[in-house]
Amino acid sequence: MLVVDDDIRNIFALTAVLERHRMQVLTAENGRDAIQMLESNPDVDIVLMDVMMPELDGYETTRLIRQNRKWKNLPIISLTAKAMPGDREQSIESGASDYISKPVNTGQLLSLLRVWLSR
Repeated sequence: MLVVDDDIRNIFALTAVLERHRMQVLTAENGRDAIQMLESNPDVDIVLMDVMMPELDGYETTRLIRQNRKWKNLPIISLTAKAMPGDREQSIESGASDYISKPVNTGQLLSLLRVWLSR
């Protein structure tokens, strides 16, 4: 799993929860690093993508990931700090598989991960 977020506190919190559930977690603090991480770790099976990041935001990063055929079916779950009207639609339109708002509800996140990882 790859967690992409520009806030190290969010990375730490998400990683702690995911590792407690025996998930191997890789992290990236921006969109460019996320793409490089995917290139060098072809076994990544899902991405948690923060939407609001400087330079290359989560929407654009997701679009760039989707342009590569080998990641066409890679589940990407968008994370956003403020659930604003249209966030879900914009996430799906950019190529995300699903969407969850922060603060992340652990049960909801684990449920989404189960759904997407079982496909």
